Amino acid sequence: MLNFIARRIGAGAVLLLVISLLSYLLLSIPDMDVGRQLLGQSAPQSDVDAKNAALGLDRPVLAQYADWLSGAVRGDLGTSWFSSEDVTLAVATRLPVTLSLMLGVTLVTAVVSFLLGVWAGVRRGAVDRFVQVLGVVGYALPGFLVTLVLVLVFAVRLNWFPAIGYTPFTESPGGWLATVTLPVASLSIASVAGVSQQVRGAVIDVLRQDYVRTLRARGLSGTRIVFKHVLRNASAPALSVLGMQFVGLLGGAVLVEQIFGLPGIGSMTVSYTTRGDIPVIMALVMLTVVGVVLINLLVDVLIGWLNPKARLAR
Repeated sequence: MLNFIARRIGAGAVLLLVISLLSYLLLSIPDMDVGRQLLGQSAPQSDVDAKNAALGLDRPVLAQYADWLSGAVRGDLGTSWFSSEDVTLAVATRLPVTLSLMLGVTLVTAVVSFLLGVWAGVRRGAVDRFVQVLGVVGYALPGFLVTLVLVLVFAVRLNWFPAIGYTPFTESPGGWLATVTLPVASLSIASVAGVSQQVRGAVIDVLRQDYVRTLRARGLSGTRIVFKHVLRNASAPALSVLGMQFVGLLGGAVLVEQIFGLPGIGSMTVSYTTRGDIPVIMALVMLTVVGVVLINLLVDVLIGWLNPKARLAR
């Protein structure tokens, strides 16, 4: 298992390095003239050149990347060109908001999807058709429409939850729960629809295996067979999809954070990307890549633990 994890960490480090270089090169292609944007159109060209030189933009792109990489390795992600805010601090203050959403959605998706998938896979018949219909409807509904309906019904009309804003958990656990409930619900619907279908299909496939019929012939109860043997072997594909859903939530968080006025990574991405703030954009790209690597590593470890044969195949 240690060799298995070491291989994954090594591959993740290489991926991180390659994507950071490609991202920096792509971001440096447009001629944005940052100095002019900062000082204004009426600023003298000499002042603009001096500003670009102070930011290091007069140097070759690879030299700029090398400076950024050496700082990133030490934990120094630089300073925002436009707000002069420390990038590491800016990301750290917004990360808990997005993590609250992503972890909440993942928890809801895992619990509800496994319950629905196992229920449909074991009971079949009308229950199975009902769960499949729910899955299709949940996946087909546009995310922005679901979000708007939740806000209009539960925030505006019923006034059960706040329509916008965020309360940190450290200030008020109850207020934090109220502010993340609707965003988590809006992101969970499509996730549950996708993962529950994977669980259902995997459970049905495992129930058809010969060893399950042998366990039934030995007199084991259906509940014990499902939760001790079937679910363990059916979890691998569902965990893979759940991991991809977690990574994909970064894209969904952009829309949800904008609608609910949440000061998270999604809204930060929109704000700084439109201005071409490379230090901030690079930090967000690296945060995304690190998240992808860690989630894939966690999924691979869990699958390897559930099925030791997967350690050799992965």
